[in-house]
Amino acid sequence: MNNVSDIKNCYGCGVCAAACPRNIIQIRLNKKGFYEPYIIDSNKCTQCGLCRDVCAYSHKELALESTSIHAWASWSDDEEVRKKCSSGGIGFEIGRQLLQEGYNVVGCRYDITNQRAEHYIATTVEELIPSIGSKYIQSYTTEAFKNIDRKKKYLVTGTPCQIDSFRRLIRKFRCEDNFILMDFYCHCVPSMHAWKNYIRMLEPAIGQITYASWRNKFSYGWHDSWLMGMDGDKNSQPVNWHDSYNMLIREKKTFVQSRMSQGDWFYKMFLGHYCLGEQCVKACKYKYDNSSADIRIGDLWGNTYKEDEKGVSALVTFTEKGKMIVESLKNATLVSQPLEVVAEGQMKGNARPVPVSSLVMFLFEHHIYLNLKQWNIVLALFGKPFRAYAKLKRIFKIK
Repeated sequence: MNNVSDIKNCYGCGVCAAACPRNIIQIRLNKKGFYEPYIIDSNKCTQCGLCRDVCAYSHKELALESTSIHAWASWSDDEEVRKKCSSGGIGFEIGRQLLQEGYNVVGCRYDITNQRAEHYIATTVEELIPSIGSKYIQSYTTEAFKNIDRKKKYLVTGTPCQIDSFRRLIRKFRCEDNFILMDFYCHCVPSMHAWKNYIRMLEPAIGQITYASWRNKFSYGWHDSWLMGMDGDKNSQPVNWHDSYNMLIREKKTFVQSRMSQGDWFYKMFLGHYCLGEQCVKACKYKYDNSSADIRIGDLWGNTYKEDEKGVSALVTFTEKGKMIVESLKNATLVSQPLEVVAEGQMKGNARPVPVSSLVMFLFEHHIYLNLKQWNIVLALFGKPFRAYAKLKRIFKIK
């Protein structure tokens, strides 16, 4: 079959669904909690092969062969933006300036209705603001990518695998000149089952989730900013994203404030590598200086800015187009640095799951969501996965 029907455990980027001329590809969560393409009517497939052509997962090489890499330490000159953003706010400044120059921006926001991260199209600075901040879950891209008018100009942001596939798409349709592509240093993505389990833990106390934030520098500074901020309908009103810029850019006080440094469960599962997908472990080819984007951003960890608690962005360009955009920024500070400094704290190899991760994924695949006390017991008792399956089958009566 010259389509994506046989592709499993892929990046879940959703570009194949946007490319399909018959509109017969859906992106859904698989049993492990990761997005995957499904052909909903194989009889309508013409075997054109376009979905496979744009699929980064099915290609060993990257869509872009970069020959000129430039790197900077960077941050927004707007102090409120710098405080609100996860690192230095450079991604927001790039988006804001390109909006002013007539571009649309495809960013990522949290959708409280479906409790997921999703890509969307922003046409104003106010609409761009929900994209501020990291979302450490996989993003659903399909609707946004389908709604792009390839005759207009866009900044498209996403994970490196999403951007690699997207470049293949716009190259196929010969419209690369209309697009600027920006990715970021990506650790990996956790199973959406972990996120659903986390929400289920919180809902008895706060109700249905109305707001979610993954990073917060206001209380403890940039280096201890891994803080889950969550609100629910029992204790607050939903954020109105159509309010004024000044209201949106300031930090929202949340009922739940759970720090990674104090053992937050979601961060433990995510950064502890308990619930990673095969696509991140076995097939990621985008670490360090490997990218199909024009621009890459992220946190600039390492020794050079270790005393800075306001936040510093890593900023790297892989094309001349990207370099021109960066050097034209009007509301940002750029400090040219070697790539080794800018990417010092970034991964050079793929994440490795801990042994007990097979046990965790076994529970998730069977939709067994536990409370915090139960998780602590399970992780303590079943440290060796080869003994875990038989015990879990007995405990949960799974055939």
